Amino acid sequence: MRRERCSQPVSLYEGAAGNISLTDWQMAKSPIRAAGVPHPYWPRDLSIPGYVANDRSMHEILSFLFSVSGLFLLSTWVLTGRKWARDGRGQEFGVARRLAICWFAVCGFIHGVIEGWFSLYYDIIPSDQSFLSQLWKEYSRGDSRYVISDNFTVCMETVTAWFWGPLSLWTVFAFLANKPCRFVLQLIVSLGQLYGAVLYFYTEHRDGYSHSQMGHPLYFWFYFVFLNILWIIIPLVLILDAWRHLQQAQTHTDLAQKEKTN
Repeated sequence: MRRERCSQPVSLYEGAAGNISLTDWQMAKSPIRAAGVPHPYWPRDLSIPGYVANDRSMHEILSFLFSVSGLFLLSTWVLTGRKWARDGRGQEFGVARRLAICWFAVCGFIHGVIEGWFSLYYDIIPSDQSFLSQLWKEYSRGDSRYVISDNFTVCMETVTAWFWGPLSLWTVFAFLANKPCRFVLQLIVSLGQLYGAVLYFYTEHRDGYSHSQMGHPLYFWFYFVFLNILWIIIPLVLILDAWRHLQQAQTHTDLAQKEKTN
């Protein structure tokens, strides 16, 4: 006599809430398989419905990022070396000042374009195959919060894209045109960048660095640590620089006001 295959999953437990099947139990224990979508992100049990693997290589993505960033840096370096580009004393920009202006130009590109893309399309990035979406999926191997629409990450990146991006480019213009607001802009943008970067690291620290492969030379140390710690070190230096110049300006104003009243 032929044995009929059981069409219903085996029940492990029956209670007031109903039956819990063996299939349900296995799915609960393995969220990746439950979603039916394997992925390379951490933690390994992260569920990312609709995820589609990149068809662009890591080298293509990183080459684009660093090539365009380098183009912005080089173009700004050339502009700051032109004869008409002068500081507040009418002298040519020094190397440090030229590098600072180049930094803000690169920030304008990264904040406005790269992070701007994330702020607009964060909810479809896991399944989208646009180049910038693939860039974010590659970066997410160092921080998977970017493929799960993490609330803090979305809010932080949106503020960065729509405030610090345009203000970074305004800072470049202010220095090239020798505007009085140039160091005020430098201070505001750098403070915003520093605040965002500190919260970025601190929130992940409180999560136990669970969204990256801890200790991995590329994904953890390069993607997560190095690429982001730049927005702590450089803004700190620029904050101190802006502080010094604004303090000097205020001292000069106070002395001029004192002489005027005497």
